[in-house]
Amino acid sequence: MGDVIPIGTAWHTAEPAHIRARGLNRHTFWCGQSGSGKTYALGVLLEQVLLHTRLPVIVLDPNSDFVRLGELRDGASGADAAELSTRDIRVLHSRPGLGEDLKVRLLDMDERSRAALLQLDPILDAEEFNASLGLVAQTRASGLPADGTLLEWLRASDNDVHHRFAMRLEDLGIADWTMWARDSKPVTEIIDEQPDATVVDLGKFDTSVEPKIAALAILDHLWERRHERIPRLIVIDEAHNLCPPNPTTAVERLLADRIAQIAAEGRKYGLWLLLSTQRPSKVHPNVISQCDNLALMRMNSPEDLAEIARIFGFAPADLLSRASQFTQGQSLFAGGFIEEPTIVQMGARLTAEGGSDVAVPLR
Repeated sequence: MGDVIPIGTAWHTAEPAHIRARGLNRHTFWCGQSGSGKTYALGVLLEQVLLHTRLPVIVLDPNSDFVRLGELRDGASGADAAELSTRDIRVLHSRPGLGEDLKVRLLDMDERSRAALLQLDPILDAEEFNASLGLVAQTRASGLPADGTLLEWLRASDNDVHHRFAMRLEDLGIADWTMWARDSKPVTEIIDEQPDATVVDLGKFDTSVEPKIAALAILDHLWERRHERIPRLIVIDEAHNLCPPNPTTAVERLLADRIAQIAAEGRKYGLWLLLSTQRPSKVHPNVISQCDNLALMRMNSPEDLAEIARIFGFAPADLLSRASQFTQGQSLFAGGFIEEPTIVQMGARLTAEGGSDVAVPLR
C-alpha cells in the first residue's frame, strides 16, 4: 500500500490528508487539551497504521480507552472495515473476567525493577537485595515452575534471608496481586508473538503501583531484546502517568528513565514512541525533546503553546497560533511524518471507543 497513511482532510483545501508511514520511525508527540478529540483522533491514526503497514503496535492504555480497538463500530462497512477485521489485535485486561488477562512474571522482571518493586535498598537492605539478585537462578535450579509457588519456596528454604524476602512480599501486599502470571502466559511472551496490535489495559488495577510495574516489565523486556531490531510503535497514552517530569518513587524513576532511554537511543533499534498527553509540561523533558513529529490538537493555554513552539521549532508560528481555535477533531501535523505542516480534520473511526465523555443527565 506504499508509504501513504490517510488520516483525514486538509483544513485549508478539503483534500485528503496523509502522513508518511516511514516518518513513524521517529518519536511522535501527540498533544491536546481535554475535549479536543485527542483519544478519538489517535484511534483513527492507529487504525490506519494497522491497515497500511505491518508495524506491530503496542498501546499502553492507562484509561482503558483503546480496549475496543479490535471491535468494529456499528455500521462500519467497506473494504477498510473488512480488512481491519482480519488484523490480529490482542487486548490484555488488568481486571480478571473481561477477556484475555494481563499477566506479568515476577521472576522474569529486570533485577533493578524487581528490587524497586520490593523497596529494597542496596545498602540498607544489603542481604535481601543481594539475595534478590540470585533469586532467579536459584529458583530455576531448584525446578520452581512459576510465580505461584514462589512464596512457598521461600518459606520452605532454610535461608533466613529468604524468609525475610517472603515476609516483604506479604507485608507489601505484592503476593496477593492478581497480575502475576503463575502458570499463565505473561504479556512479554504475547508481545514476542508479534500480533498486529497489543493493547495493554492498565486502567483497572486495584493499586496505583501495578500499572507502572506492568509498563516497566514490558519496556524493560523490549529494551533487553532491542538488538533483534524488530520495529515496533510503542504508544503511551496519557503519558504523564508513566513519565512525569518529577517522579517520586523508585519504580516511577526507573520507568521514567527507561522511557527516556528508549526516546534517546531506541530509534536505531526500531523502538519508536508515540506519546499522547494533555500538556507538554506534564511529561519528562528528556522524553519530549527527542520527538521529531508533532500532532497538536486544541490548546488554549498560551504558556503551553509557547512551550510547544520552543520545543518544536519546525512547527510554523502562524499555524500554532490557531490551535486555540481548533474545533474538535482538528490537529496540526508537523515534522518528518508529513510533507509540510498541515491542519487536518481527522477522519472517522472504524472501531469502537473504549471510553467517552459522560453525558449530562436530562429531564
